[in-house]
Amino acid sequence: MKLLVTLADRVRQSLERSKDLLSHGLDSLLSLGRPVDAGLLQEIEDLLISADLGSATAREFVDLLGEEIRRGRLGAPEDIRATLRRFLEEALASAAAPLALDHRPTVILVLGVNGSGKTTTCGKLAAALKGEGRSVVLAAADTFRAAAIEQLEAWGRRVGVEVIHQAGGSDPSAVVFDAVKAVTARGVDALIVDTAGRLHTKSNLMEELAKLKRVVGRQLPGAPHESLMVLDATTGQNGLAQAATFHRGVGLTGVILTKLDGTAKGGIVVRIHRELGLPIKLVGTGERPDDLQPFDPRVFVSALLPG
Repeated sequence: MKLLVTLADRVRQSLERSKDLLSHGLDSLLSLGRPVDAGLLQEIEDLLISADLGSATAREFVDLLGEEIRRGRLGAPEDIRATLRRFLEEALASAAAPLALDHRPTVILVLGVNGSGKTTTCGKLAAALKGEGRSVVLAAADTFRAAAIEQLEAWGRRVGVEVIHQAGGSDPSAVVFDAVKAVTARGVDALIVDTAGRLHTKSNLMEELAKLKRVVGRQLPGAPHESLMVLDATTGQNGLAQAATFHRGVGLTGVILTKLDGTAKGGIVVRIHRELGLPIKLVGTGERPDDLQPFDPRVFVSALLPG
């Protein structure tokens, strides 16, 4: 129970700015004693769009409100808040999913553009899995970004996990080949692979990542078991476009949302799930090694729009 309380507290803290925009904004609209009419519904739609829920989702909710009004189910403006909470909970009901950790070794590819917090997330994920009693190895397959290998090694030292790497500029697939061979021979529980976010060559990034996946699959049938996109919550529509590109090019199994505490637009979570059709497996709620948490829709909605 203490763990759940701690998780809820962290999510609430990370969503404080989003709550200020959405919850307080809704309070302001509903506290004026205005009738629930077309003008109010338009302002609610604008508020939802400003919170990055997206125009399609905002329109869908306003249409739902209109239907509730026609059926006489909205007796007062305060009912709008409860209806929005229910709508968000239903929209995110299938958004959570656990990591696939049943294989030994489990191979987890961590993907994303540079600057999304990808390498840091690898370190935090290694800390989390190690904290569960699992043996973990990190692989530095982002061989093109300056200091990426050193950054991952620093995380390895910080959380007490080995990092397999080669020299900067090496073939990422060669790094992963060595890493998969090593963890298979040693019986390691999980291999976390930090991949490139861009290349300093004429190679296409998606082609390079697809090649990396093929190398893993040939060595270990069924692997990689997770291909997770690290998405910076502050990037909004750009982040969604990036995730869609990675999903088409590589095939994602889920999303890790970072920097949730740096945006007032927490509604992006709803868009990620609804527009990409992917589960949100983990969320970053801060800068500490243990600030990576499983996504819980009910905790999220409660933090975004308190009752």
